[in-house]
Amino acid sequence: MNAPFKSPTAGTRDAFSAYVCDDDTLDLLLPVANELGWPAEKCYKGGLRNAIQQLSVAASPNILLVDLSESGDPLNDINALAEVCEPGTVVIAMGQVNDVRLYRDLLASGIHDYILKPFGSEQIRETLVNAQAFFSAPRHAADDDEARLHLLTAVIGTRGGVGASTIATSLAWMISEGLKRPTALLDLDVHFGTGALALDLEPGRGLTDAIDNPSRIDGLFIERAMIRAHDNLSILSSEAPISAPLMTDGSAFLQLEEEFRQAFEMTVIDLPRSMLITYPQLLGDVNVVVVTVEMTLASARDAIRILSWLKSYAPHAIPIVVANKVQTGALEISKADFEASIERKIDFSIPFDQKTAANAAKLGQAFIEANAQSKTSAVIKSLGERIIGASEEAEAETDATVEKKSLLGSFDLKSLLAKKTKPVPATAE
Repeated sequence: MNAPFKSPTAGTRDAFSAYVCDDDTLDLLLPVANELGWPAEKCYKGGLRNAIQQLSVAASPNILLVDLSESGDPLNDINALAEVCEPGTVVIAMGQVNDVRLYRDLLASGIHDYILKPFGSEQIRETLVNAQAFFSAPRHAADDDEARLHLLTAVIGTRGGVGASTIATSLAWMISEGLKRPTALLDLDVHFGTGALALDLEPGRGLTDAIDNPSRIDGLFIERAMIRAHDNLSILSSEAPISAPLMTDGSAFLQLEEEFRQAFEMTVIDLPRSMLITYPQLLGDVNVVVVTVEMTLASARDAIRILSWLKSYAPHAIPIVVANKVQTGALEISKADFEASIERKIDFSIPFDQKTAANAAKLGQAFIEANAQSKTSAVIKSLGERIIGASEEAEAETDATVEKKSLLGSFDLKSLLAKKTKPVPATAE
């Protein structure tokens, strides 16, 4: 509960809430809360049980005071509270058990302080003032966490059916499972997304709830709304009714990106190309854009348009062109002609393999997981390593920036991450 960083959503949460068991404690607490500028309606009757029930459906306050007087097993009940309480919340417990072992166990479980009942107004005031100071104090660990750069990758298909979603899912799986980095997969095809389907998961309502209520998006919402594929991979997607149009100004997507930045090291966005038109701000902080193409005239035309758009609206992002489903001898446009038309090299060519694609679909697994030894998976792994390379070089830049802060203090770390590139690897065939 007392996590080693200040919650990024602290500004949108209540400053204080209290859950007490008896009227005498409530009468003592109300004037103190009022003196500290906290509303009386945030002091509730009901003790710890009521706190758990309410916080399971609402955001946690900055400072939480809970009464353990009616608890038969205070330590287990505090652990139950921790399951619904957001990181960064400063928790103070009160109770009638005068036991130093319990006191130590409660502190070890993450609470800030334990005060013994009965107590006077001066004692509770001092405790709450100390908690307020603790919450507001700068955390050195927080500075370290914020300095750790987050890599945001968008995968865009030039045409429907080029396999951008398959690549996005495989990249998220490879980065999370193969490299053990906490990773989020955000499937923004709200009506027809296949991110969860490809992994044999139910998408849930998390993404549609976020779009409908952007103000609810915080760390707790992310934890509950995302579907966990395994320890390091979480997915946010939806299957919204076709009769329900997408009604949003895009603020929900930006808020999701910000929360992912705090909760994960890597984010992969499966981004429908139409969203470049409607929500260009989505690529404001994207570091790498994987442009997925097929060797056709229509795909070449749209690759030119998308790459041109990226130069104008997301010049900080590193574009990587990936030709998918390549069939030697069955190309509408040759590779040389395609590269000449888009005025750049194709970075990766992924061979077409219908049999392995069908195998992944039958197993309900990411393509790269179901066909780990295939030539196609080897190319996707190389693509993932190329993306990770941008992050590793940026981290090195960050370390150098910290060491030379007096000389480089004006540099923007996000800009460094976006602009630092490695040499483009040889095309994988």
